[in-house]
Amino acid sequence: MSKRFTGDPSKASFIKRGITADPAKAVRTRQPERVPTDTTQGDCFTRTMPRAGDLDEDSRTFRAVVATSTPLARRDAKGPFLEILDPAGLEFNAGDDLPLLTDHRQAARETVGRASGIVIDGPSVSATLRLGMADDIEPIFQRVKDGVIRHVSAGYAVQQWAETRNPDGTRVKTATRWRLLEISLVPVPADRNAIIHRNAEMPFDLETRTALIETLRSACNLTAEWGEDLTAEAVSDDEVRESAREAMSQRSAPRIRVTRSHDDPAQIQTRAADALAYRMGGIAELPEGSREFASMSLMDHARDSLQRAGVSVRGMSPDELIHRSLTTSDFPLVVSNAAGKSVAQAYQIAESPLKVLFRKRSLSDFKTSTAIRLGGLGMLEELTESGEITATSRGEEGEPLQLRTFARRLDLTRRLIVNDDLGLFGDVSRALGEAAAATESQLMFEQLTGGNTLSDGLGLFDVARENTGTYAVEELVAALSSARMILRGQRNLDGVTPIQATPRYIVAGPEMETALEKMLGVITPPDVDSFNPFASKLQLLIDPRIEGDSFYVVADPAQCAVFNLAHLASAAGPQIQRQEKWDTLGVSFRCFMDVGAGFAGWRGIVKMDVV
Repeated sequence: MSKRFTGDPSKASFIKRGITADPAKAVRTRQPERVPTDTTQGDCFTRTMPRAGDLDEDSRTFRAVVATSTPLARRDAKGPFLEILDPAGLEFNAGDDLPLLTDHRQAARETVGRASGIVIDGPSVSATLRLGMADDIEPIFQRVKDGVIRHVSAGYAVQQWAETRNPDGTRVKTATRWRLLEISLVPVPADRNAIIHRNAEMPFDLETRTALIETLRSACNLTAEWGEDLTAEAVSDDEVRESAREAMSQRSAPRIRVTRSHDDPAQIQTRAADALAYRMGGIAELPEGSREFASMSLMDHARDSLQRAGVSVRGMSPDELIHRSLTTSDFPLVVSNAAGKSVAQAYQIAESPLKVLFRKRSLSDFKTSTAIRLGGLGMLEELTESGEITATSRGEEGEPLQLRTFARRLDLTRRLIVNDDLGLFGDVSRALGEAAAATESQLMFEQLTGGNTLSDGLGLFDVARENTGTYAVEELVAALSSARMILRGQRNLDGVTPIQATPRYIVAGPEMETALEKMLGVITPPDVDSFNPFASKLQLLIDPRIEGDSFYVVADPAQCAVFNLAHLASAAGPQIQRQEKWDTLGVSFRCFMDVGAGFAGWRGIVKMDVV
């Protein structure tokens, strides 16, 4: 259908269907809701209006109704609606002279005359149409003269719409500002009221009927056999047009529909894996596309995978079905994908709270990487009288970081498949995810509390760094105040410029959890001395592996990073791979993770020990 103008009303223009001319010169044709037709042949049934007067042979002019306010069924992106042209909204000048064209088919479209004398007459718009005197227009003039061509169609541009709804909910869009751009001669009206008003009835003889049949057959792209039974003298012109309309409605045109494919092997594997992961508890919600696989057992998935691979499973024993599905179908891939989803969810759930303290890194290989930290430039210096600007350099620190690989294996045995023990398989998969998270958590814990040294040969909490302190249990507010002062007093690599490290986290063990929660709680103090300046300002992180009353105050890693956590760039987090087992009936899955933890610096952390 035609495209509707939605931009600047002063620049309104439309593209007529089948016309590939300059868009700035293109027009929109008022067309009805049509039955399917061959789109390569242009439009046949268009919104047309009857000719309203006899033809003046001397001047080759006649009056015609070119537009009315009759509602027309159309459709846009929002759905069906009724389109109404409000004649009162037509904008024109008394001297407008519009082109008169042939029908809307691109191959036959040409200018054959002019249209002028536009008049608004209540619910309709009429105009005077004049055919040219050229020799090639003579056949068109003869068809108009003998009544074969009896209808016209208006091309127009809408500059303003008004949308309403009928009581039954039907959308109605009324063109309240519009302009006529052209008038076209067309053979077939879609409006049953498109009746020509003539003073004298023209004869509808065999020659006229044959010409009409030929015109309709060509314009509507009908078969050569159509119209052979319409040559009887009793057949009227209306019956010929009705027969053409019925022939159009019975012909089906190809329809192009873009839908989601349901036979893509990759999509089927994904949907089946999602359903299996849901039954294993690996995902919280079952996707809509996976519902057809929701009730399938492991054996059902194995059988379905073989059938999709083109293997007949009729008469197969369970052992043969398992063996064939593990070697000639995507069953292992479906199971491994489901296990991977279960492992990933368990890994995310079991992540250590210490992870927020680590700056994330991505490494491309297993070589030792160096995390470089550049120092500040200090302050700008005042220029001397000579205007000389002195050069300076930035200090730097480098800390090593290297990936290590950790792995475990999971076996999906024949017995597990036959018994459809998805609960056990899901438990083992989740256990692998939790194991990956625990491995990562242990690496981070060792960086926080272990005896690893930095590139300068000193430990993280060394006396020389002055990033430790002591406190009394009953004086937690004073302890936090002391830790904050230590962080605020840290200097950049030049040893002069303050780094302004702000406390963000408190890390402690279970023994200090209650006392720290009370200290960080918001309570309205009875007096100024009871005011807690740290209430709701710090986030408490509890790790059960931290023992005793010691705790750590850590700055935001985005401001002053202390730790780095790296994964392999191509495989972040735990990965699942599969391999068929030869020594036993089943398939083996291995879960592995490439991860490494290291230091980024030492200035953003303070350790407080109880006295």
